[in-house]
Parts: sequence; structure tokens; C-alpha cells
Amino acid sequence: MKTRDRILQTSLRLFNDNGEPRITTNHIADELDISPGNLYYHFRNKDDIINLLFQQFERQMEAALQVPERRVPNMEDMWLYLHLVFETIWEYRFLYRDLDNILSRNKKLRTHFRRILERKIHTAEIILRGLVEVGVMSATAADIAALARNIAVVATYWLNFQRIRTTPAADGADSDHLALGVYQVLALVAPFLNGDAQRLLRQLSLEYLS
Repeated sequence: MKTRDRILQTSLRLFNDNGEPRITTNHIADELDISPGNLYYHFRNKDDIINLLFQQFERQMEAALQVPERRVPNMEDMWLYLHLVFETIWEYRFLYRDLDNILSRNKKLRTHFRRILERKIHTAEIILRGLVEVGVMSATAADIAALARNIAVVATYWLNFQRIRTTPAADGADSDHLALGVYQVLALVAPFLNGDAQRLLRQLSLEYLS
């Protein structure tokens, strides 16, 4: 692996494990057993590293937010959407845990993250409208707009919510964080589903809590 890629990979791990504010370029260089000068050859400062990691995150999130183009979305698309979004959030969790701090320092990232938020909402709306179209869900346009925003809010701030509620020892339980986040969103959707779809979703949702 090239040194540049190793720096990005190691930085992501250290930021995720310790929080971005606690990690300096010296910590990253020490972890890689390279000199600070070698690191600065590839990146001028820590913000350069964050910018590149954000670009990686943005590409993965864009892929997660794709919707079917030639058919009406269904419940499987909702599950896939939620899983991919939460998996991407977990992979780059330092961005979400230190979101206000990072975005306040970088206007460009703030603009790009705002676009991601709008895409989360837009994708959720498309899927929800598809569920209404096929008769799986009953909701007005206002219901769908509010529900899509709530989905984006829960996905964006779920890790911070969980970090406050859980002990530090439980902080690394990635499957629990992801499962509970997906369950919480499904709980928002469930009341709008019809008959068998609602019962099936509630049954499947319980598996996330087991």
C-alpha cells in the first residue's frame, strides 16, 4: 500500500477510535512509524487529511443514496437504503461525532455535507412515495415530507445520541449501533404501513433488538 493511502487508512482508524480533535499529525506519523516530514510530504496538515477522507465518505454516501430508476421502490429498497447509509456513517463515524466542530472549521465541507443531508431526505421521499404508490403505505405528501426529514435527523445524530446513552466500554459495539439505528428508523415508518406490511415490519424490527 502506498504511503499516502496508509496515512489515510490510519488517520481514519485513529479519528474513529479516539475522536478527531484528540489526534494530531504527530500521532498519525508515530502510529505509522514514519517521520512527520514524510507525512507532510503527502499532506500539508491534518485538515488536508480530513478533506480527502471526506471525499471518500461523500462518494460512498452518494452510492448508498441511489434509488431504482426503472421501477417503483419497495420495502427492500428501504431496508437497503437504511443499511447502506448507517454502514457508511459508521465507517466514517468521526465526521458525525465531531460534526459541528469539523464543519465550523471548513465552509466547503459544510456545503457538501448540506448537500448530503438533502440527498438523504430526497432519497427517503422517493422510496416512501413508492411505498404509497404500490399500496404498502398510507401517507399524505405532508406525512412523507416530515417522515423523510425525521429519517435524516435520526441517521445524522444517532451515533451522538447513542454515545451519550451508552458506557465507553460499549462504544465499539458497531453491530449494536447500526442495528438500533435501523430499528429506530423502521419504528418511524411502521405506523404508516398497511396491514400485513406493518405486521411484517414490526416482526423484522424485533430482530434488530435481539
